[in-house]
Amino acid sequence: MHKDDGYTEEAVGPGSVPLALRRVLGLVVSGAATNRAEIARRSGLARSTVGQQVDHLVGTGILEEVESRRSVRGRPPRVLTISPQAGTIAAIDVDTADSQVAIADLTRRIIARETVVVRIDAGPQAVLDAVSERLQRLLKDNNRDPGRVREVVVGLPGPVDFQQGCAVQPTGMPGWDGYPVAEHLQERLHAPVVVDNDVNLMALGEVTQARMETPLLCIKIATGIGSGLITATGDVYRGADGAAGDIGHIRAVSGSNVLCACGNVGCVGALASHRAVLRSLGIPESTEDDPLYGTHELARRVASGDPTALHAVRQAATEIGEVVAMLVHMFNPRTLVLAGPLSQLRDDLVSAVRAAVYQRALPLATRKLTITATQLKGGSGLHGGIALGTRDVFSPAGLARLLAAEPTPDRQDRVPIPDPE
Repeated sequence: MHKDDGYTEEAVGPGSVPLALRRVLGLVVSGAATNRAEIARRSGLARSTVGQQVDHLVGTGILEEVESRRSVRGRPPRVLTISPQAGTIAAIDVDTADSQVAIADLTRRIIARETVVVRIDAGPQAVLDAVSERLQRLLKDNNRDPGRVREVVVGLPGPVDFQQGCAVQPTGMPGWDGYPVAEHLQERLHAPVVVDNDVNLMALGEVTQARMETPLLCIKIATGIGSGLITATGDVYRGADGAAGDIGHIRAVSGSNVLCACGNVGCVGALASHRAVLRSLGIPESTEDDPLYGTHELARRVASGDPTALHAVRQAATEIGEVVAMLVHMFNPRTLVLAGPLSQLRDDLVSAVRAAVYQRALPLATRKLTITATQLKGGSGLHGGIALGTRDVFSPAGLARLLAAEPTPDRQDRVPIPDPE
């Protein structure tokens, strides 16, 4: 039986990375194979080709081969894993009152995570300089090579042009419209930068870290209301211009004439967001001593059984549930996750949203639907950013960048890896 050597002309994929190399690394990254024999069996490659590619990936520091910890007789088997030093992913989750930053290795293990207290209305330069400075410090404190930051992923709380790396006409974000976020961070961190909507990343985090079933719809209820959709194939749905999921500006079913920040009246975000609930109860969002005062005070009132607070939360949840019922019919998700500050009141919020959805949506769309609050306690955006970054690194184009400075073993003349620039 002929074994594929991985070097035929059709084996050269995007970025001119040898097919054999991509097969070997793909099997290890996915966990489908953990040793050389398994790789040869699953890939169909000759053992000599597998050995050659594994030796190259170990030599360049992308993979490491270590003794298994399983208890076996005789010599412990050796297993292949992604090296902890193969590179770093940086994730930034920008929000209204503060931003979260994290660094992770290419296995998606978070190494360090911190909160940067800087308000979004301070403007993009102030926010981005603060988070890039904190990331640089995290890299230094944790002995991570700044030259091996493989990608920086940023989540912004507004519509995002994914290709251009900037926010597009966001509400409540003065100075951010069209500001070159990706370019700004590239200059400071010297790494590729991807910018996405924050709820898209939260949805991806729920799928990859919390193992939620797809299709998944994530609803963030915060200063405004936004959503992110992960398709059945695990992809983020962004729409033609990055505006997919901006559901806070759908007109509420109740038909209220409350003025929204967008200039329209009756938007569900103006009626049912976390900010709207606080405003209706006369609770300030923050104080000098506590930037999250509103979140804490609302939780206290609900826990103590304050009837006015309970009514406000349940009414907001009902308004949201009416809109969500329309989305359930349109996208037929398997999982609906509620996130954001209001999701901390999970019993009252989830039960009221669930009631509205089941009342308005037909049984076919809801018979297998799970409605729940986030399990990741504010970390879903960071986990989603890390997941998106590692996907990019191990894509064909990402592998070309990863291996660009390294020689291909023995067959460089036939399968060159060019400079991605």
